[in-house]
Amino acid sequence: MKLFEPCKIGSLTFQNRVVMAPMTRSRATGNCANELMATYYGQRAAAGLLITEGTSPSPNGLGYARIPGIFSAEQAKGWRLVSKASHASGARLFIQLMHCGRVGSRFNLPPGAELLAPSACALSGMTWTDLKGEQPYDLPREMTPEDIRSTLEEYCQASRNAIAAGCDGVEVHGANGYLITQFLDPGSNHRTDAYGGNSAGRNRFAVEATRAAADAIGPERVGVRISPYGLFNEMSGTYDGIVEQYLELAGDLGRMGLLYLHLVDHSAMGAPKPDPAAVQAICQTFRQQGGQAVILSGGYDAARAETDLQNGSADLIAFGRPFISNPDLVTRLREGIPLAEPDQTTFYTPGPAGYTDYPAAG
Repeated sequence: MKLFEPCKIGSLTFQNRVVMAPMTRSRATGNCANELMATYYGQRAAAGLLITEGTSPSPNGLGYARIPGIFSAEQAKGWRLVSKASHASGARLFIQLMHCGRVGSRFNLPPGAELLAPSACALSGMTWTDLKGEQPYDLPREMTPEDIRSTLEEYCQASRNAIAAGCDGVEVHGANGYLITQFLDPGSNHRTDAYGGNSAGRNRFAVEATRAAADAIGPERVGVRISPYGLFNEMSGTYDGIVEQYLELAGDLGRMGLLYLHLVDHSAMGAPKPDPAAVQAICQTFRQQGGQAVILSGGYDAARAETDLQNGSADLIAFGRPFISNPDLVTRLREGIPLAEPDQTTFYTPGPAGYTDYPAAG
């Protein structure tokens, strides 16, 4: 099967076309990667590519409890443990750069940090904090032009830090309702300056953040994840002109010569089903304009993955939750071994339970 064959994309060789999708697991005590996380990623390093959990490029982006950062020397040191463990079993490792933007609480931020967003629009509902338990999402401060400039520099430096930590590249997180998606979506971006007002303005921050990463480490070491039609974190799902906006974005990203575009389908989690023709057009535009590869994710099994690889819809296929409870997922998919079910009560709890204690198939 093509899914399990080695492949070369740009200058990077992958031992197969299986990708572990980025998944927040909240084990980064003190916002630093650690030995426990190195064990977790090392257990799953039979994949061709491991994309890490969302990792903040900025103190301001640490909206959730116990998520890692990549903006300090101490954090880079922790990620070296993870890159070493991943490479020991042949996987490539990309750090996903995730700035939470408005998604978070001040009780999860370090001293001096604050919640920033394109517009001063708070999420409804509650979020977990280790300090005070469940708390309402805080109202973010609207980013000034200087805030935007400094945040773009943080993406640049975080990308350099990832490479210095031994990682193979970074994935810029433009999905799931975090800072970049907040700029993309007219429901959360009410700006009337150059970073809002129309689709080109709303796309601008996504393009500039990606270019900052590409300028820092080279476009062949950078991917971008997008989730058109996503509802997570109160995104709009659909709106007038969404397909045209994402086609424009795909073209801008492709012209940078990025390694990949990672498009996620969240319909299994209640979001609208992406129009297959729109997905195809977005991916084709990215490739035609100079982008190198496409990763698709969202509810895949081995058979569907193989179909989309064979018909050229994707170059790599990402699997998310199955990797949580199946550290040997590549073997299970290849040999048709039934998958273990994950314990959802331990998705975000500290410690090894429900994290590194899932056994391989006997």
